[in-house]
Amino acid sequence: MLWKGSSRAIRRALGSGENGAARSIGGLPHGVQGAADPHFARAVRFFGTLFPGPGYGGGALAVYQDGRPVVDVWTGWADRRGEVHWTADTAAMAFSATKGAASTVVHRLVERNLLNYDDPVARFWPEFGAHGKSAITVRDVLAHRAGLSLLGGIGSADLLDQRVMEDRLAAAPSDRFLGKSAYHALTYGWLVSGLTRAVTGSTMRELFRSELAGPLHTEGLHLGRPPANSPVRVAEILMPQGVTNNGVLQFLFPRLAASPMSGGLGAFYVPGLKSLLQGDMPFLDSEIPSANGVMTARSLAKMYGAIANGGHIDGTQFLSAAMVANFTGRLSRRPDRNVVVPMSFHLGYHASPVPGVLPGFGHAGVGGCIGWANPATKTAFAFVHNRLITPMITDYASIGVLAALVDRGAAVARKDGVDAVPDFGTPTSPTHRASGQLTT
Repeated sequence: MLWKGSSRAIRRALGSGENGAARSIGGLPHGVQGAADPHFARAVRFFGTLFPGPGYGGGALAVYQDGRPVVDVWTGWADRRGEVHWTADTAAMAFSATKGAASTVVHRLVERNLLNYDDPVARFWPEFGAHGKSAITVRDVLAHRAGLSLLGGIGSADLLDQRVMEDRLAAAPSDRFLGKSAYHALTYGWLVSGLTRAVTGSTMRELFRSELAGPLHTEGLHLGRPPANSPVRVAEILMPQGVTNNGVLQFLFPRLAASPMSGGLGAFYVPGLKSLLQGDMPFLDSEIPSANGVMTARSLAKMYGAIANGGHIDGTQFLSAAMVANFTGRLSRRPDRNVVVPMSFHLGYHASPVPGVLPGFGHAGVGGCIGWANPATKTAFAFVHNRLITPMITDYASIGVLAALVDRGAAVARKDGVDAVPDFGTPTSPTHRASGQLTT
């Protein structure tokens, strides 16, 4: 029996355990919509508590187990005024969770022998070989070891021009972190898009549709703002809309960020970035494959659900079992040079920086959006929302709680069997679905 809900969902007491929950639940928590297998009742109830009012925005949670959707729920508000409810086709800007999707595009091309992880990037993108970078491999880029994390003091105009950024990176020399893990917070996306453009002739925005959305039969995966005819609507980011000027910081930050010794600040800081996330969010009107992916939880979870299930989803071999078996990398406890904590980057995904928490791999973004796969349990989940700077400052901690509750539910569900939830949201068209699809 599925656990279903609507805006008039019935509220009943939860049992003390997952089996108790399965027996006692009659509807989703108040305000939560969608459906879920009852074994995941605790995860869904906790998710519902994260959005107590309009000032806390909205979000969605989706879980796949054995390649089947078992949780697809959403709640809260998609606008800053608290007037527009989150729906099945509401998507969030996922920030760095975008990197996991961009990396998956690369893997799809490797699968078809259009790329090779251990080949130099310059073999496919000749301009990239400038200033002694001819030996940097595709694997180095995916591991954030290319020594190109620094932005060099760029302004917001350059940030919004993907071709300018690709050309700048191709022409730049590597820095002192070449060969070492140094999180390429923004430059990662342009390195990957420059590479894939050289191979396919397509933009990363186009590849998100042909290599991800189409084969996965889901509308909810875009890079940048969805076209006007798409049913997907982007939730407004909740953050202060006024511009606060601090003269000292405005003077210091650009100079520090432009320094070759800037470290993490030089990888993240762009003057005027905050204004690009306000209003109608002009940050969405470009291709920034590290940060401006627009995703529903359902679609992001489906991508990782395929990876966790040996590459197989909906009767399609999205990626080969042999390939996804290589996505689990070795854990490292050596701090990343830019974010200080260990990230264990491997083939474009990262492991949890906290030992024992969040087994598996995926990618999280600033603010707390995440897509994650645990091949050991064949389970994947995605959590997306529209909070960035709001009264809720615990979203990173919430990820750990959600993951633990999802894993607990999945363990019991494996013994009892699960019910798949219905398909919510809008799929891609049959023509688009076939584009770029792999077959067994």
